[in-house]
Amino acid sequence: MPTLATPGAASRDSAHERELLANVCPSGWVNPTPPGVYHLLIIGAGPGGLAAARAAAGLGMNVALIERHRLGGSSLNYGCVPSKAMIRSSRLYAEMRDAPNFGAGPPPAIEVDFQAVMQRVRRIRARISRVDSAARLIADGIDLYFGVAHFVGADAVEVGGARLRFRKALIATGSRSILPEIPGLAEAGYLTNESVFDLTALPRSLLVIGGGPLGCELAQAFSRFGVQTIIAHDAPLFLPKEERDAAQMVSDALARDGVEIHLNSEAISVRVERGRKLVELVNDGNVVTVEVEAILTGIGHTPAVRALELEAAGVAYDPEAGIHVDDFLRTSNPRIYAAGDVCLDHKYSNVAEASARLAVQNALFFGRKRMSALTIPWCTYTDPEIAHVGMYVRQARERNIPVKTFTVPMHDVDRAITDGEENGFVKIHVREGTDAVLGATIVARHAGEMINSISLAMAAGIGLSTLAGVVHAYPTQAEAIKMAADAYMRTRPSHPIGRLLRAWLNR
Repeated sequence: MPTLATPGAASRDSAHERELLANVCPSGWVNPTPPGVYHLLIIGAGPGGLAAARAAAGLGMNVALIERHRLGGSSLNYGCVPSKAMIRSSRLYAEMRDAPNFGAGPPPAIEVDFQAVMQRVRRIRARISRVDSAARLIADGIDLYFGVAHFVGADAVEVGGARLRFRKALIATGSRSILPEIPGLAEAGYLTNESVFDLTALPRSLLVIGGGPLGCELAQAFSRFGVQTIIAHDAPLFLPKEERDAAQMVSDALARDGVEIHLNSEAISVRVERGRKLVELVNDGNVVTVEVEAILTGIGHTPAVRALELEAAGVAYDPEAGIHVDDFLRTSNPRIYAAGDVCLDHKYSNVAEASARLAVQNALFFGRKRMSALTIPWCTYTDPEIAHVGMYVRQARERNIPVKTFTVPMHDVDRAITDGEENGFVKIHVREGTDAVLGATIVARHAGEMINSISLAMAAGIGLSTLAGVVHAYPTQAEAIKMAADAYMRTRPSHPIGRLLRAWLNR
């Protein structure tokens, strides 16, 4: 039986981890002496806080940036970066097993070198950490503080015993993992999105509790590494915010990769017998017990507001929903703004960064930029990926907006066929009677890359008729977008000149 790492044990002995820590949480760090009143004070140095600090400092503002743990936040340390590195390695192992379908001979027995996989994860994480290292932030003219910050008034915070005053402040503290209250879980032990990247050996079996984006991504990755993987989700389908056909495609893909799926199932208890974890799952009153070596949970998130003492600053908030902001990201204290996970429903790194930049413009330059005006895509990095931007059909119907949808299956796209990546579709929604794009969903191997062209079209006000005239490189999977635009063009009424030309040619 493999030995699982104690959280942090492998990382502490890694040269890559030492480099990471030197960049994002230098030992022996001494906070600066507050020079006076800061133009902008930022709490939280994740993607949003870092983007805001650099934007303000680049404009010559006096900026303070406070981080309680590691620069880069969850995205660098426990989220996007390590998970996508792990997912890429798992995809390689899946492709190796599928080699005969691409003209290669039957592969020999494939053994997963998980230690090498995790070494690569740590190497990538350390390399990316150089971009937002403490040294670079200082070089950019940002005053960097490490410690837990809390408000002590409408225009001041304390961190490490020092009081920092500000003209404007931005709260970008992000979110923290939600741990389900399951009897026996704490005693049995579990992995979270943080500790899972400290593993040095694969468990033989794994239960993933939760079918959100990260749960689906990691369940598929571990199954591709050869782990007997079970996923339990308390709803009828995974990814409840996505369109049903898209979520069903992901469910089917997980099943093909060997994931045992329990939908409408809730974990109600955990116990340990002979070194194995026994988890009781209930579905419609029926109880089934699954036996696993490891449990992965805590993959939902809640806003990180507890330590801020927001009452002292007059900032209204809800412990579950987060800080209350208006469409300009201003809180109930006009000096203070918020951005990212701590106040928004969509908890993605690109949303945090975009909202933080918007908040800086509004806070420092009396801007009136609205969060609702931003066009922001997001993606779940399963295989195939699900990417989305704009409205879903249900949202348009709730607003009484007439919708017409143009769908192209990936199995009709030449490059998808040649790549052996036919699972998925491109689906574009337009306001009926116009070519104005309301939203789109893409399910494809590279959906996250493909969605960006539709995001650009929406942000620039480019309609499907214009996209139909764009020449795409051939063959590419993104050609599916042009095919959807061509389908729209075929629904347009014939032009009068065209009718006259046909009549003349048919004489």
